Amino acid sequence: MYQAVRRWFDPRELREVGETPDYRFSLANERTFLAWLRTGLALIAGGLAVAQFLPPMPVPHLREALAVALLLLGGTVAVRAVDHWARTERAIRLGHELPASRFPAVLALLIGLGAVLLVVAVLVQAARNP
Repeated sequence: MYQAVRRWFDPRELREVGETPDYRFSLANERTFLAWLRTGLALIAGGLAVAQFLPPMPVPHLREALAVALLLLGGTVAVRAVDHWARTERAIRLGHELPASRFPAVLALLIGLGAVLLVVAVLVQAARNP
């Protein structure tokens, strides 16, 4: 764990490895990192919005569970983004194959599952209040 955190925050950890890459690759990696951060922030904002503005759901504490799930997912995306950025930058500098990641697929499945659960909650609410 310490090595991973050190790799994230100590620029010497990356600059001392391999060769300086074409700046376009490093900048593309940084843009990808920033896109992941925006995704994490959007999930966190969604979690706060659910907690503050969503009316009580037909299932007790469903609103709170959704808010917490979105907040945790947003935090996980942010941490995963910095780890993927550092691993990718290292691979670029060493001329290795870019690291594979299942995280985008897992994130998509979790968001899809959350959407399905929300559809069910909305339909149950509509059935109770015709």
